[in-house]
Amino acid sequence: MKNALTIEICAGSLDDAIAAEKAGAARIELNSSLFLGGLAPSLGSLLLVKKATKLKVMTMVRPRAAGFLYTASEFKTMEEDARLFVDNGADGIVFGFLKRDGTIDEKRCEALISIAGNREKVFHRAIDVVPDPLKALDTLINLGFTRVLTSGQEPTAYEGMELIAAMVKHAKGRIEILPGGGITKKNAAKLVQGTGVTQIHFAALKAVAEPSTAQNPAIYYGGALYPPEDRFETADLNAMTEIIGTVQ
Repeated sequence: MKNALTIEICAGSLDDAIAAEKAGAARIELNSSLFLGGLAPSLGSLLLVKKATKLKVMTMVRPRAAGFLYTASEFKTMEEDARLFVDNGADGIVFGFLKRDGTIDEKRCEALISIAGNREKVFHRAIDVVPDPLKALDTLINLGFTRVLTSGQEPTAYEGMELIAAMVKHAKGRIEILPGGGITKKNAAKLVQGTGVTQIHFAALKAVAEPSTAQNPAIYYGGALYPPEDRFETADLNAMTEIIGTVQ
């Protein structure tokens, strides 16, 4: 493709960030718990990523999984996390607040936008569950968000191409549209061509053996949905490089 595309990798660790930079990414969204859709990372991981890479780092501000209607205590935690991330080198923060009816909570968004100051403000895929995405996009523009991450209100961005293209057209350059969700080497180029976006967001993971629990495989440290304790996921350099190679 003739136009350079900005590549953002969803990273869950320092190792992921280093691999993302090697693959050719310019920016990462730094998280923990990618299995849960991405939660706030540790401050230590942010500090080390900034030291070890030249990547722009968007830092997730999300205290738990399952929706975007937070308690007062959770909101206070998010404010504190945002301050710590901004004060310690984050190039931007990623967050989203919804009301009980699924519409955007402007007041809470304004609070974190104020904390972010001149850093980038990214509204995450909470937009994929709002009742009127184009109306929500206008709200985000008026609030002053830098960009919005979306799969076009479908399970994958490729399936949501039609809405993503409509969002790009509706935005008219007033906010960046960042497609993410289920992007692979098979659909990345088609997604870019079909939507007119200038950037994409994806994760590419592989399982890595973790032998320290092998002596007692009956033990689980999670809830009723038991993840395997003998492996974990980390960024797959080869897979990331292949995806990027299809669009650049």
